[in-house]
Amino acid sequence: MPGLRQRRRDTLAFTVVVSVLVVLGGAGMLLVLALSGAPRTMVTATVLATVPVVPLVGCYLWLDRYEPEPRRLLAAGLLWGGFVATAVAIVLQGIGGLFVGIDDDTSLALVAPLTEEATKGAFLILLLWWRRAELDGVLDGLVYAGMVGIGFAFVENILYLAAAYNGTDGNGPGGTSALTATFVVRCLFSPFAHPFFTSFTGIGVGIAVASRRPLVRFVAPLLGYLCAATAHGIWNGSTVYGGGNFVLVYLVLMAPAFLGAVGFAVWARRSERKMLAAALGDAARRGLIPGTDIGWVVDLGARRQSRSFAKRTGGDQGLRAMRDYQQAVIELGFLHSRYLRGTPPPDFAERGQEYVARIAEVRPSVSFPGQVVPAR
Repeated sequence: MPGLRQRRRDTLAFTVVVSVLVVLGGAGMLLVLALSGAPRTMVTATVLATVPVVPLVGCYLWLDRYEPEPRRLLAAGLLWGGFVATAVAIVLQGIGGLFVGIDDDTSLALVAPLTEEATKGAFLILLLWWRRAELDGVLDGLVYAGMVGIGFAFVENILYLAAAYNGTDGNGPGGTSALTATFVVRCLFSPFAHPFFTSFTGIGVGIAVASRRPLVRFVAPLLGYLCAATAHGIWNGSTVYGGGNFVLVYLVLMAPAFLGAVGFAVWARRSERKMLAAALGDAARRGLIPGTDIGWVVDLGARRQSRSFAKRTGGDQGLRAMRDYQQAVIELGFLHSRYLRGTPPPDFAERGQEYVARIAEVRPSVSFPGQVVPAR
């Protein structure tokens, strides 16, 4: 099976490249963090920087409920953002300041957005290159972009919080008041900033995956990156060139834009439900799955109800079987949708056979509310 062998080679290449870069970036960033303040200062900064992480991750996992992405890849996105993207961005910005002679304000408003969005977006490009099969559309691009942005913001916030407390950020003598002000601005008012910026690149990558046109596949991620860098530059520029209008820019521009992005993400998730229903309906007409099961898979409330029923009637084993069955059907639905759109992955046949075989194997062990419970 050439498609399966190619998928394994691509998976290995992606794993090796990301792992090596995460280790190298992690070593560099740990050194930077160690040199950024006393141990107690860094511990305090790390604890404070952690505050927005869990809620943000929870929001993206909520968006990702139809077809949960592999946890290893989501963790890789967080690590890439926290270590690789931050480390490379620091190096690139340092090179720009050393050889081009850019002042701090210009670096913050221009160089930082270009370099940081490039280093964050590189993870999405690697996914598009080597793990394209994991990307089914715009929503997947948003989820991975969010994870990278969260990881980047976490480490960056540690550095900013430590610098504020030490008084090395150029905004005063430091201390608890400076630390508190920085925490409020970065961790409470704008924790979404980096995930939001990188979401444009994620949208571009998602469009590229869903398109059959080579030009769109090339241009969409590039335009997404340019939009990400532009949004990032407007945000950073308002802090240095806004003439004290930072709060105005936040209220008039950034907050509405973020709310618009949230609305778009929710719309994309609802669209996935319609897409899955249509794709699985076609698959049922082809005899690949029972048509009566579709509603129990694509409706999230019905999915929870069926899992509770499986738990009551079959215990942990029944719950595992139901989860396996629903996940296999969802995976088949996304794959079949790409086939119907004319953008199937190269290993479409092999993956489809895997899902159909898994569905046929598990289906006799599951039942939905109102159906006969299978003998165990």
